[in-house]
Amino acid sequence: MTDFVIEADLRETTGRGEARRLRRAGLTPAVIYGGDKPELAITINTMSTAKLLDQEAFYSSIVELKVKGSRGSNKALVKDVQWHPVRDEAIHIDFYRVSSSDMVHMEVPLHAVNAETCPGVKKGGLLEIIRHTLEVTCRADSIPEHIDVSCDGLEVGDSLHIEDVALPDGVQIQHEVNFTVLTIAAPKVEKASEEEEEAEVETAAADSEAEKD
Repeated sequence: MTDFVIEADLRETTGRGEARRLRRAGLTPAVIYGGDKPELAITINTMSTAKLLDQEAFYSSIVELKVKGSRGSNKALVKDVQWHPVRDEAIHIDFYRVSSSDMVHMEVPLHAVNAETCPGVKKGGLLEIIRHTLEVTCRADSIPEHIDVSCDGLEVGDSLHIEDVALPDGVQIQHEVNFTVLTIAAPKVEKASEEEEEAEVETAAADSEAEKD
């Protein structure tokens, strides 16, 4: 897990108008809450934050927020990011305070590895990822950046279920059903070829009828 440090300033006023003004000034409104400390309304640099938001590890790491005008530092997880409906730009971020030993529930990305070399894909099968993220329970200082699922040995029609996934030490996934996380689906080329062949037969038949007329 990677640690990140963000410099922040306290926000004296809130509201939509103030938030728009801050964004025009290159600042992103945010809030820190949770724990035994009061909620803090803050601003962070938009350009610096955009670089962090592009990193997958940022969402599963403890972030240290150094807020000017506030005593001490705040260690937190990214709880929510609100995005602009048109531009690829964060317009507000929620940070939730945690300590390293806190047990947390997080959505962690699933990565399929060795898919290109598995027998099913080599034979033309298609990798279909059913669950792109998995909800895990673990300590705040042990959140995996992602969970790797190996496709080694999978044939066309094979699937991997949650009980087949090897989890890092200390990481749990609560589940009542052994749900599917990915599958190697049969190629759809044959079906398309059959449809094209049927269309050609229908066209030929229509041409033949036209010649008779």
